[in-house]
Amino acid sequence: MRPPAIDRTVGVLLPRDLPADRILPYARRAEELGFGALWVVEDLGFRGGIAQAAAVLASTDRIRVGIGLLPAGARNVAFAALEIASLAQLFPGRVDVAVGHGMPAWMRSVGQWPRSPLTFLREYVDALRALLRGELTQRRGQYVHLDGVQLDPSALPDVVPDILAGVRGPKSLALSGEVADGTVLAEPVAPEYARAALGHIAAGRPHRLVAYNIASVDADPLTALAAARPGLEWTGEPDWHAHIAPLPFADELVALRSGCVSREEFARRMPDDWVARLAVAGSPEEARARLDGLRAAGVTDIVLAPVGPDPVGALESLATVLGA
Repeated sequence: MRPPAIDRTVGVLLPRDLPADRILPYARRAEELGFGALWVVEDLGFRGGIAQAAAVLASTDRIRVGIGLLPAGARNVAFAALEIASLAQLFPGRVDVAVGHGMPAWMRSVGQWPRSPLTFLREYVDALRALLRGELTQRRGQYVHLDGVQLDPSALPDVVPDILAGVRGPKSLALSGEVADGTVLAEPVAPEYARAALGHIAAGRPHRLVAYNIASVDADPLTALAAARPGLEWTGEPDWHAHIAPLPFADELVALRSGCVSREEFARRMPDDWVARLAVAGSPEEARARLDGLRAAGVTDIVLAPVGPDPVGALESLATVLGA
């Protein structure tokens, strides 16, 4: 039987806490169903992004694998280039890499939060791209120091992967537009937020926009909304303000969160119409319309994050939106 056509615009997120024995079945099933990409995350205390990406790439044939994201402070840029070049060489044309600041609290907890995150990220992305291109690299920046470092020709990939920036603040988005091949936006991404982000990015050349979103699809829209709700409990926290600010109900959302004693209470009390705007959730037809709205807002790569106790099973319902 011929495998289904891949929808290059829609991918899925690999849950960071998925049991280890389900990771590769999840990746293989995502490929079988026709998803165009699988994105892995590197959150402190969970699993490493490069190791996950290598395992997924080796166990699949054609799905694209994105690492979203590698915190710049976690790896010396030269050694990060070795890892990324190895993946890109072994699996040509199937690798995307996002680099970012990392969550400030996490990076401070390991002593790797720079005084100037923007300067650090600029220097890091610039040096990483030069190394992956095989350039003899000299850098004497504020944070990145390279003294004639170069990848051996035997280690250079034929296809240099896109280097994206996983960022959210206005200044960081503008930096991404200057130095990166694309931007990865964490969930939730409503069309309003995508447009606002692109306004800050203001790229003068082709620039991908990758948008993560909590996703739940069911023939009964209310069932889908109920499943998506717990995945949105963080949206009322200060770090997510940039995601919410462009929405017409932003002030009401902030007020609701301030009146709740916990994130769980906040998620329970969130109106259904807010959930529908903050997630790809509803019937297959409603979810496809949501994807169309994101594409119209400038999103090039949509990444769906499944919810519920059975992420592998959730892939089946999410696949009903493919090919729209």
